[in-house]
Amino acid sequence: MDQFDPARVAVRTGHFIGGDYVDEGGRRIDVARPSDGVMYASVPVADAAMIDRAVEDAWRAFKTSGWASMAPRERAKILRRFADLVAADVETLAPLESLGSTRPIRDASNWDVPFTAEGIRFYAEFADKLGGDVAATDHDHLGMTIAEPYGVIGAIAPWNFPLVMASWKIAPALAAGNAVVLKPSEMTPFSVLRLAELAVLAGVPKGIFNVVQGDGRTTGDALVRHPKISKVTFTGSTRTGAAIMAACAGSGTKPVTLELGGKSPQIVFADAPHLDDVARRIAGAISGNAGQVCVAGSRLLVERALAEPLAERIQKVFSELKAGHTWSAGTTLAPIISEPQTARIESIVGRTVAAGATLQCGGTREGASYRPTLLTDVTPSSEAVREEIFGPVLTLQTFDTEAEALELAQHPEYGLAAGVHTADLGRALRFVRGLEAGTVWVNRYGRSADFMIPTGGYKRSGIGKDLGRQAYEANLRFKSVLIDLRQ
Repeated sequence: MDQFDPARVAVRTGHFIGGDYVDEGGRRIDVARPSDGVMYASVPVADAAMIDRAVEDAWRAFKTSGWASMAPRERAKILRRFADLVAADVETLAPLESLGSTRPIRDASNWDVPFTAEGIRFYAEFADKLGGDVAATDHDHLGMTIAEPYGVIGAIAPWNFPLVMASWKIAPALAAGNAVVLKPSEMTPFSVLRLAELAVLAGVPKGIFNVVQGDGRTTGDALVRHPKISKVTFTGSTRTGAAIMAACAGSGTKPVTLELGGKSPQIVFADAPHLDDVARRIAGAISGNAGQVCVAGSRLLVERALAEPLAERIQKVFSELKAGHTWSAGTTLAPIISEPQTARIESIVGRTVAAGATLQCGGTREGASYRPTLLTDVTPSSEAVREEIFGPVLTLQTFDTEAEALELAQHPEYGLAAGVHTADLGRALRFVRGLEAGTVWVNRYGRSADFMIPTGGYKRSGIGKDLGRQAYEANLRFKSVLIDLRQ
């Protein structure tokens, strides 16, 4: 799908609890289209009573529906049907995703929806392939570990990739036999509701996948504090992640998976092959989704001899990006999610330039978009180098030695991802070992469709992993059993 008419997209509002829509009175939040700021719908805010209703419904479904006790292969079949329904629903899901988020319709159609379906399909295959183990014990004992679902998982998904990020939460949790109560962002609430509808159509028991709407202060806080939420998974800012950890600890200990902020370096050595390709790779790593990506490659570190020609090529790539509405054909530069976020980007860039940085390109608005920006003459203490901006702002620093490059690459707070561009395999491996980052890409930047490779950060960039075997196992708890055979 290349384009659509936003006026023709119908949205369902409300919560999705027990397989049905619930839209009761109380406070509501207006929802705006990022592309033009038009308020096009509103959603109810789930208070503590509504959260209790959703969690109790999920707990009841977990205990009585047979989802957790179902033969794992049967659970996998249902999840594969779910994935097939998602893939076939692109004409509905993609406009819903694109209308209310920053995802251009071509990206939503060609990547977001298929990637969501494939992620569900990937975790379906774990259902009957990972379980417990038989332990090595003496001859008179039988020792084993038994893998069991937690119960009800509380999931909070971000606004930047609503469908994909939701699938990273729900797919491993459901495959492991859990129920899920998911809170999408109040800025992008609607595509995930359709996802919940499709789950029920596929045969997931009603109540196993519930969706609640609302903000973080009221809805999110009540969700993570609920005593029958057995585990919490969250993707978002480091500050909010810390608040969620505190809420979980304050309301009774429960495990958390937190995929948080980043300020990821892209390190380019003078021997990096195919400079034009490197420039496009680097530009894409900060301009994709307008830099509103947790792993955005926002800090460019370049060997000094290469800095000027590489900067020229990156600026050329930036200039080719076309701003526009997410529903318009040809849009390749996404809008910024909201006016406050645009103002924040502007203020950080402005203060960094006022402190001595040089604005090489960008730094201006174009409609609801912010032109990709390159800042040079920055230092490790520059605000645009220190702070996660969550916008298309790239800083450039130079180095002369490997040791200097590695020192510049390490961020005092974040350690989510990093990229290394070099033809020297030994150097690449030294940086793979030396970088404090949960993911290191070499001669590429960004994830592939290899769901087996997990993602997650070091330091304040998070705890635990999304994707991979690790995400599935994180939705299981393990019971130890020792049987004395002499009795």
